[in-house]
Amino acid sequence: MLSLATVAYLAIVGWLTLGPQPLDGRARSLLWNVLERLQAYESLQWITYDRIEFAANVLMFIPIGLLFVLLFGRRQWWFAILVSVLVTVGIEFAQLFLNDRVTDIRDLISNASGAVVGVVLALLLTWPKEIAQRRSSRSQKGADARVSGLV
Repeated sequence: MLSLATVAYLAIVGWLTLGPQPLDGRARSLLWNVLERLQAYESLQWITYDRIEFAANVLMFIPIGLLFVLLFGRRQWWFAILVSVLVTVGIEFAQLFLNDRVTDIRDLISNASGAVVGVVLALLLTWPKEIAQRRSSRSQKGADARVSGLV
């Protein structure tokens, strides 16, 4: 089931990043209207299209890092990061050959950052179970040693 969820999410990411531009004219103008209104306030002028796009790319890759840790296991966290980075490099490389897409180093940075956040989140969420399993394993080893007369 986890493999299916991972493949499904990767398919969605592939469609969003390699398919037609997701924002049609109405949605794009709505986004620009919201940005214009936000920037009317001096305290919100830091919210720009580039920052929203960067944040969206980070958010899109958090589940990828999380899913890869769950798929590969906690001990392979570094492999989850490596595969996530390879996915984003593959996406950016594929975009070189698409007319309506642009390859951007900021996308690599934001996607990789999101994947790392996802990996850390997965490690934090699975940490209590890992601790419980280690304690259980140690107590079982101690019980086995007592039974066999080693202790």
